[in-house]
Formats: sequence, C-alpha cells, structure tokens
Amino acid sequence: MSDIIFRPIGYVRGGRKEATKDGWGSNRSRIELDAARFKPDALFGIDALSHIEVLFYFHLHVDEPTEFGARHPRDRSDWPAVGIFAQRGRMRPNRLGLSTCRVVKVEGLAVEVDGLDAVDGTPILDIKPVWKGNEPRGEIHEPAWAGEIMSRYW
Repeated sequence: MSDIIFRPIGYVRGGRKEATKDGWGSNRSRIELDAARFKPDALFGIDALSHIEVLFYFHLHVDEPTEFGARHPRDRSDWPAVGIFAQRGRMRPNRLGLSTCRVVKVEGLAVEVDGLDAVDGTPILDIKPVWKGNEPRGEIHEPAWAGEIMSRYW
C-alpha cells in the first residue's frame, strides 16, 4: 500500500501555546483556512451549527516514540494498560487528533471556536459538522479511568 499524504486545510491561530493535559474547555482559538486554496464560501453554513468536529495533526513532540501497543494512560500504573486504539493519546501511529468544539463565530476564512484541544500553529486536516444523526446510537460504555481523565480535561 502506498503512503497517504495530507495537506493541511489551515492552522489553529491563538489559544494555548503549550499542550497541557487538562483545562481545555475555556480554550478559545481560531481555525484559519489556507487562503491560497479556499474562499470564504467553504465555510458557508458553519454559523448554523453549534459544534464542529476538527481533525488535526499532533505536530508537537514528533520526536517522542510512537505508541503501537498497550500502555497505562498518562503513565498511571493504577489505571490498566490499554492499547493505543482504546485511548486518545497523542503519540498514535498517525498522530491524528479529533476534537468536538463549539462554534463561536465565522469570519471570512476563519472559524472561532471554544474547546479545541489543539495549540496555536496546529495543522488542521478537516472540519466536519456535528449533526445529531451522526452521534452514537444507543448507550455509550467506557471504563472508569476514562471518566477520571475527562473530569478535569474540559
């Protein structure tokens, strides 16, 4: 199989400068699209949404080893070792991040958002609308440690 190459559609501007583990709920930033590739009509309709999903590339600390197997989330030995695909750590094989964030406003080629857990300069790979019809159907199950992680995350 050949490699897949992504080209960022834009970048995060503003908000946090450093990636920290918790407290992302109040992080306000802008997603600015690449003006050489897009016109403002690429964002038409985003202002009618309460939330968007943002797919991005974890570009910081790329020299850290990639995780391929199981590990303790946040290196906490009191939590079980789980596979990289059962957690949301940044050192994933393709270093992709996914965040659901609140749309604050749309201005030209930019979307201002709250709660994007990416830092200033992060490459954005895609934006998708959050629609009720795409949300999970049925009950959601998760381990207790995931609830502990998220209790301070936002």
